[in-house]
Amino acid sequence: MIKNINQFTLVVIFIGIFLTGCKKEFKLFVGGYTTKEGEKGMSVFNFNAGNGKLNLITESDVGQSPSYFCYSEKNKMFYVINEVMEFKGKSGGGLTTMKYDERTSQFEKKNEKVIPNGGPCYISMSPDSGYLFTANYTNGSVTVVKLDKDGIPETVTDTILYVREEPSRSHAHMILHDPSGKQVYVTDLGLDRIVAYDFDSESGKLNQLENGITSFPRRSGPRHFTFNSDGTKLYVINELGSTLSVFNVDDKQGLNLLQTLPTTREGFKESNSCADIHLAKDGKYLYGSNRGENTIVTFKVGSDGLLSLAGHTTCGGNWPRNFVIDPTGNFLLVGNQKSGFISVFRIDSKTGLPSTAIDSAKVKMPVCLKFY
Repeated sequence: MIKNINQFTLVVIFIGIFLTGCKKEFKLFVGGYTTKEGEKGMSVFNFNAGNGKLNLITESDVGQSPSYFCYSEKNKMFYVINEVMEFKGKSGGGLTTMKYDERTSQFEKKNEKVIPNGGPCYISMSPDSGYLFTANYTNGSVTVVKLDKDGIPETVTDTILYVREEPSRSHAHMILHDPSGKQVYVTDLGLDRIVAYDFDSESGKLNQLENGITSFPRRSGPRHFTFNSDGTKLYVINELGSTLSVFNVDDKQGLNLLQTLPTTREGFKESNSCADIHLAKDGKYLYGSNRGENTIVTFKVGSDGLLSLAGHTTCGGNWPRNFVIDPTGNFLLVGNQKSGFISVFRIDSKTGLPSTAIDSAKVKMPVCLKFY
């Protein structure tokens, strides 16, 4: 009898250890706007991908208004843009480099650099982890920054300042390379266009392609974009027009428009500004955020890459600026900027739609959510 009890106890302990080891937890990093010096604008959460729960680990001061960031696995560095017009007493935006300690979830500041022209709103990294690209919204420009051997920003190797005359004032909003790493794309919300470049990793220069400019209808406001896995389709969400555009990507002919669809519900007449866009992990669904209607729109992706509306889900708050799909592909997390919290939705595997919010976490003005 005692022997059987001991065996039962061992089985229970083993099951407990097994379940604990299988619990999927990921780090969610969140950046947001700040209103005063020294305010903690970067938050780190544990995310339980079993039950969808968020648990705040730490908050850190990584400079004023860390509104977007990227991470280098190679350098173990976070590169944070500070969306300001003056940085460290100089005219321009900010680029703050932080070393991240995975054990303590703490950040150590390694470098601060001024970005020409000011108002950076997006940052990404070259495929070789040797350069950073920033899109600078306020004064309509992009910047390339070279990193040294330790991953510290060294020099600005290229700056392109676009047309500034009103009413067609440039507002560069996103800069990112395609899946192949061959070309770099820039959305310009103010000039209603996308510009494509070749990137010379030796000189750190962006060279515009021959068919590199794709124009949108006036007041479309192309903002964020994403590619399908093989880079043959480009999906662009248009902030001002509340539409989503699908392009075929051709190396020689550039971008060819295939489809444009509204992002808001039929009959919605109030003010709306689209923000973010992401594909599902399996590429079968595409999501976009509507600020104003305050929804996440879901499209089904056909075998030809074209879209059909699947539905709309209330975002769980006010002003869904940025959102992210967790590494398992089962959850969608929305940063509601004006209401100041993150909403967690489970994605329905049959319909692709985010279901009712199952958890939320308070964060002051969240505007960038990323899993690393």
